[in-house]
Amino acid sequence: MATYTPAELATTLKDGLLSFPVTAFDANLEIDEAGYRRHLDWQSSFGVAGLFAAGGTGEGFTLTPEESARVVRMAVEEAGDRVPVLGSAGGSTKQAILNAQDSEAAGAQGVLLLPPYLTECDQDGLFNHASAVCASTSTGVIVYNRANAIYSADTVARLADTHENFIGFKDATGDIEHLTRVYTKNGDRLFYLGGLPTAETFALPLLQLGMSTYSSAMYNFVPEFALDFYKDVRNQDHAAVTEKLKRFVLPYLDIRDRVAGYGVSIVKGGLKAIGRDAGSVRPPLQNLTEADLADLGALLTQAGLMPAAAAV
Repeated sequence: MATYTPAELATTLKDGLLSFPVTAFDANLEIDEAGYRRHLDWQSSFGVAGLFAAGGTGEGFTLTPEESARVVRMAVEEAGDRVPVLGSAGGSTKQAILNAQDSEAAGAQGVLLLPPYLTECDQDGLFNHASAVCASTSTGVIVYNRANAIYSADTVARLADTHENFIGFKDATGDIEHLTRVYTKNGDRLFYLGGLPTAETFALPLLQLGMSTYSSAMYNFVPEFALDFYKDVRNQDHAAVTEKLKRFVLPYLDIRDRVAGYGVSIVKGGLKAIGRDAGSVRPPLQNLTEADLADLGALLTQAGLMPAAAAV
């Protein structure tokens, strides 16, 4: 398994597509180890730059700390020799520290720090939360700018000045003024990745704000399409990006937007449609209805993305 310093990890991640593998569950909604390992083996067989285990698309918000550590360890074992694997850290500061330390013990190269649980907080509170996690691990830490964790440009700079292993800024707000301030203040000290739902929709304009990469949920079930889309974005090929948006991404969003929480459910639906079922989602999410799943399958076929074996 290759190992990376935090700086080397940032260099590797910033110029390639990133993804968050779904966590496979069995009929009792327990972790399906064999199914998860099969999925990881398939996902790491393509040219993705990094895989984030137990993240949002991996339903990390439903995993116990013990399950999260297990999921990250399996990801490292199955994919770590081919692609950098990162874990996720969330909840309270103590839980986030535990997640980060468990991820490092499992062999992960870094963690994505999710917003702290529930409460509102000011910039000093956010700094102290993120700083404690950075100090708890020698691996790379990326903060997730969303919900109750909106890091100001000054707070990001303060973290960067304090912790060498603070390497990345992921955004799920799309606030152009805020992103401009963060990038202008911090420049190449960090790398920047898009994290809005179905990030392909925003990838080309956010590239102009310094976001050289993004996390692709659809990579889980259409990896070659997702990689081609990323290449078109980096080449700033507007015509190719627009064609792919029209052919698949925007109709896909129409299905995703039918029910709150479908952002994860539709990814597992896509895997089911192509014959790589990873099981159901855990509550509070719900699976796609049969009608929505049929519409997704029809869209995949119409877009030319349905594998021949699944189309039979």
